[in-house]
Order: sequence, then structure tokens, then C-alpha cells
Amino acid sequence: MKIGLTYDLRTDYLKEGYTMEETAEFDKEETIAGLEDALHKLNHHTERIGHARKLMKELLGGKRWDIVFNICEGMYGDSRESLVPALLDAYQIPHVFSGAVTLGISLNKAFAKQIIRDAGINTSPFMVVNQPADVKQCQLTFPLFAKPIAEGTGKGVEDRSVINTPEQLVEICLYLLNKFKQPVLIEEYLPGREFTVGVVGNGPDAIVVGAMEVIYGDGINNVYSYSNKENYEGRIHYIPVTGEWLEQCTDITLKTWNALKVHDGGRVDVRVDRFGKISFIEINPLAGLNPIHSDLPILCRMNGIEYPQLIGMIMDAAIKRIQTNNEKK
Repeated sequence: MKIGLTYDLRTDYLKEGYTMEETAEFDKEETIAGLEDALHKLNHHTERIGHARKLMKELLGGKRWDIVFNICEGMYGDSRESLVPALLDAYQIPHVFSGAVTLGISLNKAFAKQIIRDAGINTSPFMVVNQPADVKQCQLTFPLFAKPIAEGTGKGVEDRSVINTPEQLVEICLYLLNKFKQPVLIEEYLPGREFTVGVVGNGPDAIVVGAMEVIYGDGINNVYSYSNKENYEGRIHYIPVTGEWLEQCTDITLKTWNALKVHDGGRVDVRVDRFGKISFIEINPLAGLNPIHSDLPILCRMNGIEYPQLIGMIMDAAIKRIQTNNEKK
């Protein structure tokens, strides 16, 4: 099978003058090489495409692929993750991972939480600050937590994201509105244990491939911040989740997966609220796939699933989904 690879290579953007934080979600060369190697071991032929602009040029030049393995995060706007799947849909080229609608909803953390809440899944009470005056309408219970509404990899998350007073709330909202030029999600802080859960498959066939707990080192605040994610070695370690906690993680994760119609593979982040219940934080339908450092491959290794096997499971799920959809046409 001829597989096109769409991705955002971090070094490409750094050469254009973007900062390390601006490019935090983008991939290293070792990620693309690892993905290629895994797909070659599965007897697929791969062709590097690159980011959305390169994809547009290739499509206009008549290039086609049997399927595109898409891990593009995009740079601009709240539909940045939706651009590549929308382009591929326009040319009727199937792709791995979720479509434009799911990616757009999942990137906007408030939209995702609204759907999760309406589906009866536990998630922390929240509000959206679009402008400084909105802060006055906040009736949530302190402590609170603030982050940009449509960023990943902990961008905009700092130690001061945990808020204990109205004055701190005003300060952090002004800071985030000014820096990220997008609304701010405010939610009641979840003080308990934190887990990230991996999923592969679609609909009733979706399975949890493992979960791991995020453990913060001595002197490190319990915030999965941009700084902690970028420098996790020595600050954070992970342990596999088993028993009752795994059952609870599995239950909320699969309900979330199907409520948001996520495809093929990804991660769901959850944390225990002040009442002792697992609560949805956010979903990552384009989970990082660095073979060594990304959360999904790490938690899979903890559960006996090596990287090539993980990629094979994702490909099998995508191919089955595409074939089923074609049969319905």
C-alpha cells in the first residue's frame, strides 16, 4: 500500500523563525523516521509529503496515495488540525485518524467538554473567557485552573495556572488573552491523581491499550505544564495503571471516545476531582507518536505493545473503518 505521510517537522518552522514554544506540538525527524520504519516493517511503501502547504502543492500537481497517515497539527487558527483531513476529503483520499469535524471540536477544549458534559460524562465545571470583562461572570468554585482554549503540549500552562483568588484569575486571564490571542478556558481545579489513557480502534471495536499515571517529582508542582512536558526527564515519571483505577479510566475513556467520534488511535487525559471521581480533562485525537518520548508509545510499552505493533494496530483500525464506509456507499 502506498502511504503518504503528512506532518509538521519542527526544524522546518524553527528555520522560519518560530520559537521553541510555538513549535512545541511539531515533530522531530526521529518521529517521522520511526513511523516510516514501522510502516515498512508492515510491508507498506511510504512517501513523505510534509505540512499542509506541501500537501496542497502535491494535490494540485496530481499526486495521489492509497491512504495518508496524517499527524499534522497546523500552525494557525482554531481549525488548524482540520485542514489536512478536509483537503484529503475534498480529493476523496482516505486518511488515518479522525476527520476535520472531530479534530476541530477536540482542539477547542470547551466544545469538547460541552459534548462530554451533555453525554453524561464527568468533567469539571467550566467557563470561557473571551475578553477581560467576562471574568466578572465567573461563579466557579476556587481553586480554578486556566489554559488557552485551543493549544496542546501544555502551551500556556504554568505553575500559576492553578488559581486561588479572584485577583489571580484576572491576572492569568489577561496574560493568556494577550499572549495566545484566543479565549481562555477556566475550570474548577482537579486536585487528585492524573492519568493518560491510550485507545486504538473505532466505535464498538475501540479498546484501551493501556493507561499510565503521571507522577511529579519532589519540588515539582502537580501541573502538566509546557515546561514539565518539554523537560519531563528528571521531573516526571510514569507508572502503569491497574485494577480498579484502570477499570474507571477505561470506562470514562471509551465513553469519551465514542461521544466525540474519534477514529483509529489517540489519548484521553483524565484526573480525579475533589469528590474522588475520575473526570475528563481533554482528548488528543492526534497523539504524539515519537517512538521513545511520546505518551502513547510509552504507555503501550508498559503494557507489552512495542511501537511497530502499535502502528500496525492503528493501520488495521483505519483500513477496517475505510472499508466499512466504502461498503455503505
